Amino acid sequence: MSVANARNSWEKKVEGFVATGLIGISLGAQYALLALGFTLIFGILGVVNFAHGGFYVLGGYFGYAAGAMLGFPYPLAVVAAAAGTGALGYLFERFILERLIDDHLATLMLTLGLYLMMSSGILVVFGPESPSFEFPISGVLRGGGFYVPVANLIVLGVCSAAIGGLYWLVYHTDFGRALRALADDRAVATAQGLRPKLLFPLAFALATGLAGLTGALVTPILSLAPHIGDPVLATSFLVVILGGLGSVAGATVAAFIVGLIEAYSAVYLGGSKGALALFVLVLLMLVIRPSGLFGREARGA
Repeated sequence: MSVANARNSWEKKVEGFVATGLIGISLGAQYALLALGFTLIFGILGVVNFAHGGFYVLGGYFGYAAGAMLGFPYPLAVVAAAAGTGALGYLFERFILERLIDDHLATLMLTLGLYLMMSSGILVVFGPESPSFEFPISGVLRGGGFYVPVANLIVLGVCSAAIGGLYWLVYHTDFGRALRALADDRAVATAQGLRPKLLFPLAFALATGLAGLTGALVTPILSLAPHIGDPVLATSFLVVILGGLGSVAGATVAAFIVGLIEAYSAVYLGGSKGALALFVLVLLMLVIRPSGLFGREARGA
C-alpha cells in the first residue's frame, strides 16, 4: 500500500471515529431527555413510571398524526406531541395516580397498566404497521475531518436546549425549588405550605411531555411502531441506574456515556455485543458503586 493510500485510509478511519462519536452524543442527548423525565418522576413522586416508554411512543404517533393527518409543520407537530403527552400525563397523575401515590406496588401496577393501554390503543387506531413518518431535513454535513447526518445535529440541538431549559426550571425557579423541597422531605415541605396535589401533576406532565418531545423528534429518524417503547424503557432504566436513582446530574452524564458506548459498540463490535457492553457496564457500576455515579450514598447524603 502506498503512503498516499495509507494516509487516506487513516483519514477515513479518523472521520468514521469522529462521526460515530457525534452520533453517540446525539443519542446521549435523546437518552438524557428520557432519563431526566424518568428521574424527575422517581425523585419527586417516588414512582417508578413503567409507562414512560409508552409516552415516548405516543409522542411519535402524536407527531405523525399532527403532521401527516392534520397538516401541521414539523416543528409545530413536535410541540403538539409534547403538549399532548404532557396533558395526558397531567390527567393520569391528577385523577388516578394521585389517589394511590404512597402505595408503591399500586403505582407500579397503574403505570404498567397505562403502558399496556397505550400500546393497545395505538394498535387499534394506527394498526401494527409502521407509518410513513420521516424527518423533513436530510443530508450529511461534512467538514473538518467529520461527517454527521444533519437530522442528528438538529435533534442534538433541540434536545440540548430542552435539557438546558429543564435545568434552569429545576434549579433557578420557584417551581423547581418547590419540587426539590418535596423530593427532599415531603412532610416538611407540605408543612411549609407547598401543595403536592398541585405540584405533582405538573411534575408528571413535565416528565411525560419530555418523553413525548423525544419521541416526536427521534422516531422519524429511527422508526415508529407500537412496540418500540420496550427498548426505550429498558434504556431509561439503565441510564437512571448508572447515574444514580433520583440524581438529575447523574442521569445526564450517564445518558451521554450510554449513547457513546452504544454508538461505538454498534460500529466496532456489532449490535448484540454493544447491548452486552451496556449491561456489563451497569453490572460493574452496581458492584463498584451501588448508588450510581451521582447517587445519594456517593454524595454522602
